[in-house]
Amino acid sequence: MNIRKMLAVAVILGLGLVAGFFILKKEPPVSADPHGHGANEAHAESGRVEKGADQKAQDDHKDHPADKDDSHDQPGHKDENGHGEASEAVKGPNGGRLMPDGNFAVEVAIFEQGMPPEFRVYAFENNKPIDPGAVKLQVELSRLGAEPQVINFTKQQDYLRGDKEIVEPHSFVVRVNAQYQGKAHEWEYEQVEARVTVSDAAAKAAGIEIKTAGPSRIQSALELPGEIQFNQDRLAHVVPRLAGVVAQSLKNLGDNVRKGEVLAVLESQTLADLRSEYFAAQKRVAMTETTFKREKQLWEEKISAEQDYLASRQALGEAQIALRNAQQKLLALGVPRASIARGGADGLTRYDVRAPQDGTVIEKHLSVGEAVKEDADVFVIADLSTVWAEITVYPKDLNLVKLGQKVSVKASGLDSEASGEIAYVGALVGEQTRSAKARVTLQNPDRSWRPGLFVTVSLIQSDAQVPVAVPVDAIQTVRDWKVVFGRFGDVFEARPVELGRSDGKWVEVKSGLAAGTQYAASNSFIIKADIGKAGASHDH
Repeated sequence: MNIRKMLAVAVILGLGLVAGFFILKKEPPVSADPHGHGANEAHAESGRVEKGADQKAQDDHKDHPADKDDSHDQPGHKDENGHGEASEAVKGPNGGRLMPDGNFAVEVAIFEQGMPPEFRVYAFENNKPIDPGAVKLQVELSRLGAEPQVINFTKQQDYLRGDKEIVEPHSFVVRVNAQYQGKAHEWEYEQVEARVTVSDAAAKAAGIEIKTAGPSRIQSALELPGEIQFNQDRLAHVVPRLAGVVAQSLKNLGDNVRKGEVLAVLESQTLADLRSEYFAAQKRVAMTETTFKREKQLWEEKISAEQDYLASRQALGEAQIALRNAQQKLLALGVPRASIARGGADGLTRYDVRAPQDGTVIEKHLSVGEAVKEDADVFVIADLSTVWAEITVYPKDLNLVKLGQKVSVKASGLDSEASGEIAYVGALVGEQTRSAKARVTLQNPDRSWRPGLFVTVSLIQSDAQVPVAVPVDAIQTVRDWKVVFGRFGDVFEARPVELGRSDGKWVEVKSGLAAGTQYAASNSFIIKADIGKAGASHDH
């Protein structure tokens, strides 16, 4: 019986050993892992990290807080060449780019509200803001075709502020170097704006001509048609200001007159009525003044009541007001004050039409015995000591005509020439003429420049060598910039430029495009269209 039991136990043990052998052969033992993962799982995870995907690694960090120092699995970490991973930017609480490195992180933002763009950097430890003064920070910007720009930072409230303006376009590689608590941190990312890639073959097929920026000679010479006109600021239309009949006409066309000189004499019933009103008011003042003096004396001697004194004083005041009113009516019509004081010695109806300024009579619209209305345009007087040369400017030349620009004026058939400056450039283009107007004020002491004379106005020529110039066709508009598209390898990128002189074909570039830079000289609108299709990102 014991032998049978022993054999049974032996058989059972043998079967167990065989089953265990097959089980172990099919699924090997799991090796120990500090994170608690099996060997196969750890291998698979390692493979994903090598490919640059870090989402699983971030999940592991959430599960294993002890591994948070493993900063290479965080967004924005650097690979073995020191470059940041091409992962999507993470927004920080201030709207900037959040870049962690272990427990430490910085948020980089470009601030440009109501001020030139500048870098602002916020610092965090364990996802909590820290004193920015404890962080030493430096940023290096690398733009296409330009030397790297180093930006240093100082503490401002709860952030670090860059010491340089971040000029447009905001398209560059950013290298961030930070030191905090004795440890160095580095990040790198690229920001692209107003940029498009066009191969040489594609540029040639599109007819995009590539040139190199360099010096050029700007020569400007522009001749425009014009006409001499009256100086409208020195042209006076004379109206009599009251109705009457012409008694005398003292000046004729072409006569030179002085300010205040009598041009014609009218007989006016309206004037007679106004003079009579004035004289009546004058008499009333004299009478009420006598009454007032008497009542004042009686009141002071306690003979009459104060009420009589006050009534006489009020009557005197009303009479004086009526007199001043009648006097002002006559003065407003141009009646001299001395003539009013003479009490109508020249006749109640006589009204002198006087010249309001020095000048020449160029129009006359009255004759003796004619009845004229108060608003009739009886004379026109022009001061011909200055005249206007009105210039016709066609749309293609509008950007070449500037206020203050020196010009010379010549008239065909006259052996004379005058110089002046552009004093006015019209803001509108005429519907019929499809042109704008500009104006030059000319001195005319000998009256040789006669209104109606056709002239040729030449903008003073300029001949200057400028350090950098590009064809006018190379200039495009992107957002609110005037730009030239610089060429860097297969990449065209907008370069905002400040423009200077132009001769209609070439334009000076004062800043924004360095000499020696290749650019799109013709058909650059194709590049602008491509950038518009791609969307000129301005996300900071």
